[in-house]
Amino acid sequence: MLYSLHKTMRLSLIVCLTWFAISPAVSQSALTYQTPPKEIADLVKAPSTPSVSFSRTGDFMLLLERSGNPSIEDLAQPELRIAGMRINPATNGPSRSGAVENVKVKNTRTGVENQITGLPANARLGNLSLSKDEKYAAVTNTTNTGISLWVVDLSTFEAKKLTDEIVNDVMGGTMTWTPDNKILLKAINPKRGSMPVAPLAPLGPTIQETSGNAAPSRTYQDLLQNRHDENLFAYFMDSQLMMVDLEGNKTPFGQPGMYSSVSLSPDGNYVMVDKIKKPFSYLVPASRFPYDVQLWDMTGKNVKTFAEIPLDEVRPTGFDATVTGPRSINWRADKPATLYWVEAQDGGDGRVEIAERDIVYTLDAPFTGEKVKFASTPYRYGGISWSDDSFALFSERWSATRKQIVRVINPSKPMDKGTVIIERSSDDIYNDPGSPVFTTNEFGRGVILRKGDDVFMTSEGGSPQGSMPYLSTFNVKTKTEKIIWRSEAPYYERVVKVLNDNATEFITSKEGVEIQPNYWLLSTKRRVAPVQITNFEHPYESIKGIKKQLVKYKRNDGLDLSAVLYTPEGYDPAKDGRLPVLMWAYPREYKSAAVAAQVRGSQYRFTRLSWGSPLYWVTQGYAIMDQTEMPIVGEGDLEPNDFFLEQLVANAEAAIDFVVESGVGDRSKIAVGGHSYGAFMTANLLSHTNLFAAGIARSGAYNRTLTPFGFQYEQRTYWEAPDVYNTMAPFMHADKVKTPILLIHGMADNNSGTFPIQSERYYNALKGHGATTRLVFLPHESHGYSAEESILHTLYEQHQWLEKYVKNK
Repeated sequence: MLYSLHKTMRLSLIVCLTWFAISPAVSQSALTYQTPPKEIADLVKAPSTPSVSFSRTGDFMLLLERSGNPSIEDLAQPELRIAGMRINPATNGPSRSGAVENVKVKNTRTGVENQITGLPANARLGNLSLSKDEKYAAVTNTTNTGISLWVVDLSTFEAKKLTDEIVNDVMGGTMTWTPDNKILLKAINPKRGSMPVAPLAPLGPTIQETSGNAAPSRTYQDLLQNRHDENLFAYFMDSQLMMVDLEGNKTPFGQPGMYSSVSLSPDGNYVMVDKIKKPFSYLVPASRFPYDVQLWDMTGKNVKTFAEIPLDEVRPTGFDATVTGPRSINWRADKPATLYWVEAQDGGDGRVEIAERDIVYTLDAPFTGEKVKFASTPYRYGGISWSDDSFALFSERWSATRKQIVRVINPSKPMDKGTVIIERSSDDIYNDPGSPVFTTNEFGRGVILRKGDDVFMTSEGGSPQGSMPYLSTFNVKTKTEKIIWRSEAPYYERVVKVLNDNATEFITSKEGVEIQPNYWLLSTKRRVAPVQITNFEHPYESIKGIKKQLVKYKRNDGLDLSAVLYTPEGYDPAKDGRLPVLMWAYPREYKSAAVAAQVRGSQYRFTRLSWGSPLYWVTQGYAIMDQTEMPIVGEGDLEPNDFFLEQLVANAEAAIDFVVESGVGDRSKIAVGGHSYGAFMTANLLSHTNLFAAGIARSGAYNRTLTPFGFQYEQRTYWEAPDVYNTMAPFMHADKVKTPILLIHGMADNNSGTFPIQSERYYNALKGHGATTRLVFLPHESHGYSAEESILHTLYEQHQWLEKYVKNK
């Protein structure tokens, strides 16, 4: 705790120093939060649209009304950052999570809407879960002192409180319904005692030791750092499972422990629990601590310790690397109580050549027999979608080549090789038949919706014209698809829920550039007109008239690129002249030039603003190039990052040439910006070109020696490819930056690799070489910013930078 306090004070000091040390000629006297122009601030404060959760049958939908952005005071509440988690010690739950403040129930066929009554005042609801018969919904409510369990009767639409503030929600997986409408709840162990107090003086040094075995690990944040952190982790994880009935009666279930996961078998006769145990680690988060997988009966008795999973500190490098021993342990959706899991045969090392890389095993209740070898793959296991004992879809993947394979197999015949029905690049959106539609079986589990050899599928429908989602049947014998329904221009519409066994009735989400997404009931039967279910209002009236278009152009090597171009309402290049431009992007790596050239996204999607969107500046007279494609391609044995800089520059040059030659952009007034890896991109473009008037880099990583065991899609370590790491690191080229660059970073950034020190050290390097730069640290903000004050101040900083160095250059 003292370390965290000292760290916070140090970073706060950096913020203050940064304000006053921008350059010898510039100072900043105001240290309070600032706001951008009213047109931008009003858009930030626009009401949020309810989110929607459908019942399994699709007969009704829950409308979840969320509160707006939290205040900086909310973010400043006490927070523990331990074992890769962020905990609110006052509530025994996560310190940062969105909350629902109201719930309504809408019948999808009649449109009748009912308000849930009896909800707590100032509700902060979460973990909503429907009972198996969908007669009830369980939900938690968080106050400043804890988390309680509530239940909603969906026949009367009344809510009532079931428990006091006993819920333990630090790792999620808080509750599960039993078939007889009881709730198995993860509660705080009532006998855990008082929270450990940090010693005034340490008991001794903190020591880590290795015995010579290679143990590479990612640059995780918020890890355990000392014995006191270990004690805090054990304290907040200490749980007692409780069986809670609809009257609020509670019965302890099993013994107390540090439970990370609780899963009921489909028939409701067994419970699988993951129980964390020591030794803890200072190198990896809690998800990689050792744990036992135990199988309990419904009296809470441990009938079998299925697996003892060791500490996962030592893992080979590469995106195709994995752990040894059982992993992905799950219940078969189509069986009463059958476990299935996968075990690597290559020691978890993707570089090992082996015929059977992963093997899937199964084991039936009562779990006293021998495991059965079910399936194997020369690639990495990617998951199984179950239908019944004669049909399942088995997925395999290989990240290094982006390979994805789907086979249809017969589960009744273990080691059935099946038939490959899909083989494609996972990046290839033009040839993606999509994902299976699921229906609910007798156990209340999701299984594939199909008719014989025809599997119902939904796809994003990638095409040269952009995404046009569709619903289809995919025949596993002929490997062909038949489109049942498809979105049509000028709308972006996608199927979100299929309502019957032959997919003739379904619900879609439909939107347009100026049409807020709403839900519709559709039928493929003739003369049955679509029925609009919801009528959410447009939240951004002030930007209704802006122009949005998907634009295409070519890179100097002939590669097709695209972006979404926004211009102010009524803008005419011939009459109004050229505009300043804000180009926003995020680089992506590909193993195929043809796939990299594919058009992504849709020009018909609703123009929704998020906290980090660049679109706010269309209200200030800027043209916005959003989703500007920045592909980095390395085909065959070549790695994309071996060509990162040259292709990045070529992408930027092509985008600039297009917007200038179209008559929209002023070549001397173009800014580039991005968040996270987009910030890394921005810093690189300003290091190696003079193409831009200014740059905005938010929450980036700039020194790749601080992420030595891989970053983004780079699998090689620093020691395997030092030239790549050094060449790509903007920090190594800080002396070349001659373009003004604004750096913004959350002081509580929890993203792997993007430590706040990345911006701090990069700023110092830039300042030391005379660059025009400004560093803004946002107190209490993580990798994404959430407090209203922080968001408004971020937009203020960006606006001032753009006005000074771009528009009024």
